[in-house]
Formats: sequence, structure tokens, C-alpha cells
Amino acid sequence: GPLLKYMHGTCGYPAYDNTQSEYLSPGQVFFSRLLVELEKAEKYIFLEFFIIEEGKMWNSVLEILERKAKEGLDVRVMYDDVGCFLTLPSNYHKTLESKGIRCRKFHPFQPFLTSLQNQRDHRKILVIDGKVAFTGGANLADEYINAYEKHGYWQDAALCVKGKGAWSFTLMFLQLWDYWEDLDPSTVRSLYPGDQAASHICAQGIVQPYADNPLDNENVSEHVYMQIIQNARDYVYISTPYLIIDDTMISALTLAAKSGVDVRILTPQRWDKRLVHITTRSYYRELIKAGVKIYEYKDGFNHAKTFVSDDRVVTVGTVNLDYRSLYLHYECGVAV
Repeated sequence: GPLLKYMHGTCGYPAYDNTQSEYLSPGQVFFSRLLVELEKAEKYIFLEFFIIEEGKMWNSVLEILERKAKEGLDVRVMYDDVGCFLTLPSNYHKTLESKGIRCRKFHPFQPFLTSLQNQRDHRKILVIDGKVAFTGGANLADEYINAYEKHGYWQDAALCVKGKGAWSFTLMFLQLWDYWEDLDPSTVRSLYPGDQAASHICAQGIVQPYADNPLDNENVSEHVYMQIIQNARDYVYISTPYLIIDDTMISALTLAAKSGVDVRILTPQRWDKRLVHITTRSYYRELIKAGVKIYEYKDGFNHAKTFVSDDRVVTVGTVNLDYRSLYLHYECGVAV
């Protein structure tokens, strides 16, 4: 379809068959699957997150990473320095390096204001041997798995991709890692799992992982969302923690609703940022007037970023429906 053609033809993100995708929600389900898959790692583990915070979740992951690094696996961690500004000590990358884990801080925090400070690495990627990959809304901190309560019960969503499609996440990770050190093609080839990635996987459908960055003129995430809205015939259900959208997105949503598509948006009733919440609510009137149904999740914080339409297409990823995610951040997702 049009979405598949756009992502492959214009953005260069291939579509894969022989790839299994497993929806994991809430965060604690994602967490337990993550630990199981990490234990199976044989060659490498690449991990890239916006926020890492010491606690039950990160400590369990770190214990495995440390052990695997000792066994000689190539273990790499990349985290966003502003995302982790309040959650990790400033020299934490050295702590990880001392454990045999190669580490990079993305755009180290600078006390003076520059527009670069806005370009954050908001991606969540975990790749194991190029055969298994995870992405979604959850960071590596305890509120995401409801190990402690922050804004009530935390609702999140992730996707585990197994088989050929996981390779795309390896390349996404390496592209940003490459920002610091030039990777020669032979290194990349040596990481490719080849046919063994999908030898045992028989899955229906097509899986298309994608990434987005603020440095080119292609708003990949926004266009993925737009394509899903514009191609919907029966319904499109959207989950997002924030709703701060421009006129083009408003007109796409309202036009779909006016054309008889059942458009529903789930946002949180409990806010983590008051101003953002007030701004989110300011869009309700116009959307509801056009026939869009808006629901607020009232038991806690809804942090999942998902679109699903017509039992045909779904995307799960890191992209909020807000200005930062759509235009300023490094983001990623999977369309299935």
C-alpha cells in the first residue's frame, strides 16, 4: 500500500517478511520478555534509551549486560544526556565502561541554551544479535513497569520484533553510534545474522521498522501517522500521552471523522506536565466538534504511542503526537 511504498521508496526503510511481531503491554510484560531475550544473547546487545534510572528495572538489565560483556559479547549502551540529567550521575558512562560495556552519551548537556539542546534522542531500541529487537514507549526506569507509583498506574506499549526485521534496528543504532566513530562496512557485515535470523520464523504480514531525525527535511513519523489516518476506511484508534498538533494533523483527523471514519484518541487524565496537559486539552473542542471521540485514561498515566486502523495496519513506537516528537527528536517505531 501507499504507506509501505512511502517508507521504502522515500525514506529507505525496507519492508520485511519472515518477521514475528509481539505486542507487549503494559510495561511489566515488556520487562519480563526483555529479560528472557537478553539471556539468550550470543554475540551482541545494543541498547539505546532516552531515560535510564537505577532501580529494579535497570539493575536487572545491567546485571545481564555486565555478565554478557564478561563473556566477551559486544555490549553497547547509548543514552540521552538530558533525558538522564536528573536520573544518572554525570560520569555514569565511565561506570559502564569500567564494567566492559561500551557507552555513549547522546548530545551531552551544556549549561548554555542552544537549539541543539532540543534535539534529543527519544528513541528506545534494544537489539540482540540482529535477530530480536524491542521498541516502544517504556524507558528503563521503575515507573514504566509499575514497580512504584508515579501518576497512578502506568500504561505503556512495546513491540518485540523477531526475525529478518530486527536487522533494521541494528542499523538504526549503528547509524547514531557512527556519529562518534566511523564504522567500516566489514564491521557492519560481521554483525549481520544472515539467514539464521528467520530460519524458524513463519509469520504473516509485513513488518517495517522506521526511524526519524531532525536533520533531514523528511518528517517520517508524522507522515506514517498521516498515511494511517488518510487511508483509514472504518476506524483509526490512537493512543498518545500528549496531543499538541498543527493544522495539517487537525485537518487530517477532522476530515477522517467527517468522512465517517471512527476516530478515537486516548490521552491521560492525570498529567505529568501541567502546561502540556492544559495545551493537550485545548485541542479537544475542535476535534470533538468534527466527530472525533476523545477518551482520557483515568487510572494513571497513559504513555503508549500507538495507532491502529481497520484491523490492517498498526504502528507502535516512541513518537508522541506533539511538536517535539514530530519535528525535534530522534525517534523510531515499527509499522506492521
